[in-house]
Amino acid sequence: MTEVSEAESSILERVSTLDTLTISLADALGTVLRQDVFADRDHPPFHRVTMDGIAIAYQDWVAGKSTYQVLGTQGAGMPPMKLTETGQCVEIMTGAVLPKGADTVVPIERVKIEDSKAKIDPDTSITERQFIHSRGSDRVAGSQLIHTGSRIGPKEIAVLASAGYAQVTVSRLAKVAVISTGDELVGAEEPVKPYQIRSTNGRAIEASLAQHQLAQATRVRLKDERTKMLSSIRALHHDNDFLILSGGVSMGKYDFVPAVLEDLGVNLVFHRIEQRPGRPMWFGVSDEDKLVFALPGNPVSTLVCLTRYVLPALRQALGLKPVNHRMVTLGEDVEFSANLTYFLPVKLSLSNKGLGTALPRPTNTSGDFLSLADTDGFIQLPKGQSHFKKGTASTFFQW
Repeated sequence: MTEVSEAESSILERVSTLDTLTISLADALGTVLRQDVFADRDHPPFHRVTMDGIAIAYQDWVAGKSTYQVLGTQGAGMPPMKLTETGQCVEIMTGAVLPKGADTVVPIERVKIEDSKAKIDPDTSITERQFIHSRGSDRVAGSQLIHTGSRIGPKEIAVLASAGYAQVTVSRLAKVAVISTGDELVGAEEPVKPYQIRSTNGRAIEASLAQHQLAQATRVRLKDERTKMLSSIRALHHDNDFLILSGGVSMGKYDFVPAVLEDLGVNLVFHRIEQRPGRPMWFGVSDEDKLVFALPGNPVSTLVCLTRYVLPALRQALGLKPVNHRMVTLGEDVEFSANLTYFLPVKLSLSNKGLGTALPRPTNTSGDFLSLADTDGFIQLPKGQSHFKKGTASTFFQW
């Protein structure tokens, strides 16, 4: 069997980056940037006033002037006015360009303006260049603003717009077939017989892909009929970039998935991982270099394997950087006798210092997905240890 770290690296080293497309900025939210973004001009592009008030020459104040001739009013978006003589000022608004000849702004609360005269309160403390956001103090023209591989959110949209990027190059969203197998499965909308169960894995996988904005999913449910399964999976393989199957990967008489995938020309990389839950996981690569994940059918195993192995592969295909998983500490002692890596569902609790404590929420079995509703993710506890004390640090994987 394959170790967890080996399984992870075996998958990621076979991931190909998806191709790109150019889209409008209006359509870019949630996509993955595939170009570096640079400032087309200084930021701010001019000496920007940050306070309503009057703009003066600081040396006039140093020379003892407290009353100034108001040349006019300048708002944001107006060309800069100019001080031509000592003792002049411009009534200025937040966001406006600093008038030429001025180098200091006095807040309007410290000024009284009457008959085109501005008198500064004599108790006012003034420093040179106060309330001025200097040109280029954020970034100079040509500076890199965003790196390729960044997810485009609201703040990235703002940066792109500020740099004049009306169009951007992004990753094409992956097309993924989500395939649930099993004669026992029926849809949520269908009547269910006593010996059947409602299909949940496909919906959970589809929802996770949508939540993490990683793929466009096609959800399919297949019966345990080898010939029909072969035909359906062949068509889905042709139309999609990735296949994610759940069920039919163990050693039972109706576990057709490994044999069907072999018939399709999918080359096995590994089958079975030294972990619990999710031990029977199967992974291979087709002759067309498409990745195929066949996850165990028990729902807890499905979600653990999806989160631990599939989502990172899809992130890499989009050009995203790996998630920097946080470290948390165990909130209780944990016993685990099997010589396997243990993925333990947990509820995360944060202290007032922001430190994470993982409260164990073990499921009844790997089929007990109902218990996952009260969890935030799972922690990875290493193989070769049976007792984990309260306070043990471990890696946390969020659903």
